[in-house]
Amino acid sequence: MSAQIISGTEIATQLRTDLAREVAALADEGLVPGLATVLVGEDPASRAYVGMKNRAAAEVGIHSRQIDLPRDIDEEELLGRVEGLAADPAIHGILVQLPLPDPIDEARILAAIPPGKDVDGFHPVNVGRLSQGAHDVLAPCTPRGIVEMLVRSGHDPAGREVVIVGRSNIVGRPMASLLLRRGAGGDATVTVAHSRTPDLGAVTRRADIVIVAVGRPGTLTADMVKPGAVVIDVGVNRVDDPSTEKGYRLTGDVDFEAVRAVAGAITPVPGGVGPMTIATLLSNTVQAARSLREAGRNGTSR
Repeated sequence: MSAQIISGTEIATQLRTDLAREVAALADEGLVPGLATVLVGEDPASRAYVGMKNRAAAEVGIHSRQIDLPRDIDEEELLGRVEGLAADPAIHGILVQLPLPDPIDEARILAAIPPGKDVDGFHPVNVGRLSQGAHDVLAPCTPRGIVEMLVRSGHDPAGREVVIVGRSNIVGRPMASLLLRRGAGGDATVTVAHSRTPDLGAVTRRADIVIVAVGRPGTLTADMVKPGAVVIDVGVNRVDDPSTEKGYRLTGDVDFEAVRAVAGAITPVPGGVGPMTIATLLSNTVQAARSLREAGRNGTSR
């Protein structure tokens, strides 16, 4: 067996094409979705990632504003900048690039983003509403992108047994909430496994779909996968490789070549989940713009 390769790059391109048409239609109605990204410090990886987000936003017609702030910024000043964006009617989505430098309280900064502009989906209100099964909530980008990937590639999770390996607040927990929701992209039977799960392989071998997000290369091996299962690899790890120009290569949390011989479908690293995360950020921004306009018409706030 040679597994189908689920290309996040191709699916993200489809999604971005759809979004570009939607943004153009909104612009004709006088609404241009706006995304603000806040970058604190000069971390090269964070700066590169924020740049990718802004370029992707511009490509689909979203107004993008990047706020660059010094690493030694005072927490109160940063809070004030976020609150200013929260009050700006031209900005519909706010993203604060993490991690923030010490001693800034990340939770306090993220809580200052209104739930209706929280395109990362990390605000406690959005987390709570997602856990209750709400469909109009802004959900974290990586899990939401995975659901979109599964549905668009013909692997709807409805009625399937899904095992998520990893219980982080960014991927594992919201992933479970999304898959448990009633309706499109949900209705799955979900198990969340983690580092304290005894005999992890016995759990993952039950799954029709395995989603691995632990940040450790080689976590999922071929003997841990049911033949024909769908495997989604969320991990992005640098592994030393002197044979490459950069001296390293990127690998996921899955033993790709071995698992590929057993699975029915699998995502590569890179080119799998990563592109979907950025595409879903854009989708969340458009969703936020629509919702905020509707809330304004109804005289409510989000």
